[in-house]
Amino acid sequence: MARMDQPVRPRQLALALDHAVSFAREDFLGGPSNTAALSLIESWPDWPNRIMALIGPQGAGKSHLAAIWAEIAGARILSAKLLPETDLPSAFATGALVVEDLDPADLDERALFHLINMTKEQNAFVLMTARTPVAGFPVGIRDLASRLRALPSVNLAPPDDELLRSLIVKLAADRQLAVDEPLVNYLANRIERSFAAAHDAVDRLDKEALRQHRPVTRALAAELFR
Repeated sequence: MARMDQPVRPRQLALALDHAVSFAREDFLGGPSNTAALSLIESWPDWPNRIMALIGPQGAGKSHLAAIWAEIAGARILSAKLLPETDLPSAFATGALVVEDLDPADLDERALFHLINMTKEQNAFVLMTARTPVAGFPVGIRDLASRLRALPSVNLAPPDDELLRSLIVKLAADRQLAVDEPLVNYLANRIERSFAAAHDAVDRLDKEALRQHRPVTRALAAELFR
């Protein structure tokens, strides 16, 4: 365990970060919150279904995992918002496709239904990502609703204590901020246990330190997160 007066070394994380983003496999930190999702990616092509969904909150590592799988499978990566204007036969040229950020609020049902049907026709693989379970999307096309309910999903859970601390360190390192263990522990014990909260906390610390021309310390954190 690191001494209390020593900076905590940054650890690798399975997260979409604001600075110095890397989606390489070696930069992915496995942990209890993402073990099942990582196992899914690494088990390809032995999937239980040709279409799989990764479900988790913003910053949980869905894009990182999707990028790892795209590298393995030779898949194209496509934003779900672009589905209506995408030439799917061309998109399936490699037999694998990532569809990122499915959102029921702006979902083109016909385009998604066409994608699911073409996946079967092409004997292809598709990895979808979404923040909420696709099985619960309120769609009007009954056959699409049935297909979405049948899609196997893997959830990324909130970070455990170790991953949350590692995330804080990595976010700070990406901003070239030196942090020590007392500061990391202070933040981890006071913020919500979520990826978004860690991002927000480090961002607030960084901005306040710049504003006051002060180093990022536990004292500064105490002023912001009492």
